[in-house]
Amino acid sequence: MSIFQSFNINASGMTAERFRTDIISENIANVNTTSTENGEPYTRHVVKFREKGNNFWEYYRRSTDKYLGNGVKVSGIYEDHVTPYKMEYDPSNPDADENGYVTYPNVNIVTEMTNMIDASRAYEANATAFEASKAMASRGLSIGQA
Repeated sequence: MSIFQSFNINASGMTAERFRTDIISENIANVNTTSTENGEPYTRHVVKFREKGNNFWEYYRRSTDKYLGNGVKVSGIYEDHVTPYKMEYDPSNPDADENGYVTYPNVNIVTEMTNMIDASRAYEANATAFEASKAMASRGLSIGQA
């Protein structure tokens, strides 16, 4: 594995975690959105990652070099249909049903903040690894100057 490949791996991790942070921010921003364009409450979004290079040629290349790393990519954004929506009694709300209950999004602020901390730490770990790779490359270049 070349030093530049480690840069690419760390950069892909930072990009993926930044995207995850954006989706978490979107969830937090919509915590009180009771009606979207389709008339239903906002549904929490979840980001799924997968290893880069999941095609035939990457598998073939990996079989010749088992230590080849590829990084990470976002494989999709999915709606969370497992977590239930919150129901609150508020008959004065225009989005209340015939019984006076309002359906709020299935976004839990504590869960989202925990995920935000996790994404932030993962981003920080990738940035630290990137800096370590950069320091090794810089040190290798300085050895050649002597």
